[in-house]
Amino acid sequence: MTLDVRLFPCLNDNYGLLVRDVGAGVVAAIDTPDAAVILDEVERSGWGRLDLILNTHWHPDHTQGNARLKAETGCEIVGPEEVRKAAPIDRVIAGGDTVMLGETVLEVTHAPGHTLGHVVYRSVADAQAFVGDVLFNLGCGRLFEGTPEQMHASLRTLAAWPDETVVWCAHEYTAANARFALTLDDRPEMAARAQAVFAMRARGEATVPTTIGAEKAFNPFLRAADAADFAARRAAKDVFAG
Repeated sequence: MTLDVRLFPCLNDNYGLLVRDVGAGVVAAIDTPDAAVILDEVERSGWGRLDLILNTHWHPDHTQGNARLKAETGCEIVGPEEVRKAAPIDRVIAGGDTVMLGETVLEVTHAPGHTLGHVVYRSVADAQAFVGDVLFNLGCGRLFEGTPEQMHASLRTLAAWPDETVVWCAHEYTAANARFALTLDDRPEMAARAQAVFAMRARGEATVPTTIGAEKAFNPFLRAADAADFAARRAAKDVFAG
């Protein structure tokens, strides 16, 4: 199996993602922050098609392009039931389901916390995962609907994936996350990781993707001892102004 992935900025700090199964040529957009930008990227890619939208959750900055992309490409919109609150959807999926992207099997995992119905998509064969707003480089999503216990459990599920799993996140929050991580972790390795992030951003480079192994080593939320420790860290991050 082989997946091609194109990452590109959308809105203020979102990333758009186009994913192509090389064998079949089938193309999916992971979430739809900006339909116009996604359509432009489809054209620039030379892939010539958009077959699927794979929504991770219902928030408008992940679903607001659904209607236009459906109208202009005829693509199928796939996602959790909660997407209906904000945008059209054709096929509802849930944790434990699979979605075929051409010849690629994408496993669907329910990962509540940021929202109650949030899902993530992973190709085990390609060791690549598309995680929406659950896990970020050095961070995790805010708890808009779920509980700390739910988010901690979701993160533990992701942390159980192989370390080499490539993680495609939906936002560029890494510099702010690194500043917060430094308040909890005084290891020289953490300082070096943060400096690398700051240098990348200064050069205008994306810090996405990351890997499960890197996040287990440095992400303060994956390093939480238990759900209570996670809750304290998430609460501190919510008010962090550094």
